[in-house]
Amino acid sequence: MKLDVISLDGKKGGSIELPDDIFGIEEIRADILQRCVTWQLAKRRAGTHKIQVRNEVSRTGKKMYRQKGTGGARHGSRRAAQFVGGAKAHGPVVRSHEIGLPKKVRALALRHALSSKAKDGAIVVLDAATLDSPKTAALRAQFANIGVKSALVIAGPEVDGAFKLAARNIPGVDVLPNAGLNVYDILRRDTLVLTRAAIDGIAARFNDEAAAPEAKPAPKRKAKPAAAAADTNSSGEAA
Repeated sequence: MKLDVISLDGKKGGSIELPDDIFGIEEIRADILQRCVTWQLAKRRAGTHKIQVRNEVSRTGKKMYRQKGTGGARHGSRRAAQFVGGAKAHGPVVRSHEIGLPKKVRALALRHALSSKAKDGAIVVLDAATLDSPKTAALRAQFANIGVKSALVIAGPEVDGAFKLAARNIPGVDVLPNAGLNVYDILRRDTLVLTRAAIDGIAARFNDEAAAPEAKPAPKRKAKPAAAAADTNSSGEAA
């Protein structure tokens, strides 16, 4: 897939070829994208929500009234959940919401997310994401000139300081380095803006993953020689 490269001023600066194995997947798997988004959102949850259980409620431990003869239900403590000021039953406690997702599935989901943007024609390639001065109004006008409203900008190995400051006050625009590229942020914005350096970094990232050696199987244990096996009795001790 070939796309035109433009500058922030809207001027064309050549073209670039996008790798088909990353940006050219035809059949987009929505189920894989959903699994990855769910994994991301679960992983970032703090899990610090907490209620007071019965042994944490500061109330008297004295029995409320005698066990029988009152005509009412039997109770032993005002800390029970049915009383005002008591504990809460089955409430949230501190825990981790993180779930597991294989690394290969995460990499595949990223490919499908990038391909979905390419298939929808929602990728803009910039020559570079740099500014001379951090002027938000000027950057907003430049984005409007190239037709960008809601966008994720992948700026390259590092984000230019002036560009980051200018973009942080523009609603609907996120700016990340190559290392921050993720499925959720790609899908939540209408347009994916990539620089030349970002495309090179994405291609190198997937090439490195493909070239990574697979885990070696555990070595097999050597069988004992026949003579040594004959010298051991049923209990495993030498005769």
